[in-house]
Amino acid sequence: MKKLVLFLLLTSGVLTTVAQTKTTTAETQTTTSLTIYQEFQPATIHLVDGKQLRVGLANIFLKNSSLLYKSGQETKEANMKTLVKVEFKDRTYFRIDSVLAYQVDTAGNQQLYCAQRIDIVAWKGLLANNRSMTNVSLGDMLSYTTMDLESEGDIHFPLINLYYLKLDGKYVLAHERNLKRVLDKEKRRLMSSVMSEPGFSWTSEASLLKLLKYIAPSLNEK
Repeated sequence: MKKLVLFLLLTSGVLTTVAQTKTTTAETQTTTSLTIYQEFQPATIHLVDGKQLRVGLANIFLKNSSLLYKSGQETKEANMKTLVKVEFKDRTYFRIDSVLAYQVDTAGNQQLYCAQRIDIVAWKGLLANNRSMTNVSLGDMLSYTTMDLESEGDIHFPLINLYYLKLDGKYVLAHERNLKRVLDKEKRRLMSSVMSEPGFSWTSEASLLKLLKYIAPSLNEK
């Protein structure tokens, strides 16, 4: 048995994480970390009021794809409503709704973005099916106490990718229902044509980029 004690006390602004390890299969992607980066990184934060803040240690919290930053010995979660984007050395994350997402690719003047989060529904299912875990409480704070693991491996959190299309300056969650609301009749027809092709998936970047190329011309062009 291996005991792992992991505390997330967001109400007091304190966070303890485990070391990062990511694995990917054809069906699922998992991580043993609660943050995008294994180590906190320097970052430039762009605020809605036009100001820029340079922080020495920042990261992205996979629980809800929010911004974390170090303040002394504490790790705090930023107020997402105040953010426009966060620039790390290797990648820039943009605030879309309440998550931070990076640009995957472009088609014309339209873009595809991705936000990565822990799949809470799948995680709850894993907890319910794992009798070796005790005293577990997974609420809004994603908090849990001591876990007895049957194996020596680390806990693997299931991940989910949320994709957004930026069409004429507006972000739209990549889903048939959402896109139908903003596309005209002809582009809805094109979307249906792409969706009918074998292998199309709303969670496949290749599928979404192909779809984006079909509807890339400005939505204002009639």
